[in-house]
Amino acid sequence: MSDTTSAPVPAPAAGCPRCDHPRLTTVTTSPVPGVWDVLQCTRCLYMWRTTEPERRTRREAYPAEFRLSEADIDGAIEMPAVPPLVTG
Repeated sequence: MSDTTSAPVPAPAAGCPRCDHPRLTTVTTSPVPGVWDVLQCTRCLYMWRTTEPERRTRREAYPAEFRLSEADIDGAIEMPAVPPLVTG
């Protein structure tokens, strides 16, 4: 069961790995206190667990081709639609 925190918490020194925004929300924490947290950026909605490798948790190591700027986010036309579930 997850426990969603509605108030943003201060980000680590580096901010969001994808867009460098300084505000994150803790979405859930490990069942064993202090082991890991799942964080989400309040601007680009990127989500990661704090125990993931640096290429997912640190801006400097995040792949440059997937980084976003504030202008990229503001200029996005729309959120891509999720295709219908294929059953069969």
